[in-house]
Amino acid sequence: MTQPLTPSGTTAGTNPRADLWRPVVLRSAAALVFGAVTIFWPSPSIEVMGWAGGLYLLATGLTVLRGVPAAGFAPKSTPGKLLSAAGSVLAGAGFAVVLLNGDLLYAVIAALGLGVAGALELACGLRFRGRHVLTRDWIASGVIGLGTAAALPFFTALGAHALLGVTGGGAIISGVLWILAGLTLRHDARGTAAKP
Repeated sequence: MTQPLTPSGTTAGTNPRADLWRPVVLRSAAALVFGAVTIFWPSPSIEVMGWAGGLYLLATGLTVLRGVPAAGFAPKSTPGKLLSAAGSVLAGAGFAVVLLNGDLLYAVIAALGLGVAGALELACGLRFRGRHVLTRDWIASGVIGLGTAAALPFFTALGAHALLGVTGGGAIISGVLWILAGLTLRHDARGTAAKP
């Protein structure tokens, strides 16, 4: 049974902080910067692919981890565990991609990182649907991560530019999603703070 939402868009068990918008905006910034790099870098080398893709995954993972307490979840709660696992998987995949160079390695590691993290975010969004202000964003982000992960292996033979293009395309879509969520949260936080 779904609990009713409070005016802040959460159930009584979750209490997001007013600064929840910050990790959300940082996540979108990492995605949009990475997406821009993939668009405007005409012929990246394997090393560039490893560094750019790895730093993107690492930054995204760290912002997801930073967002868990801001979302109002205790680390040992179910959503806290799901999101912490998603952030850890992304950060680990990012670290591995930076260290290991190669088209096949990038495709496999990035696909695993994005796929597992996407599945965890999707599970969190579906499980807590209607009970937290970010559930729709977790669902959409999870689907985007799973879609990007499913597409990556098909572009392995096309090289670094294609692999970065696929990853960057998913990053741009999720970056736009997260910037809209972050700006909405910031607007709502300002409106709540302005009330007496």
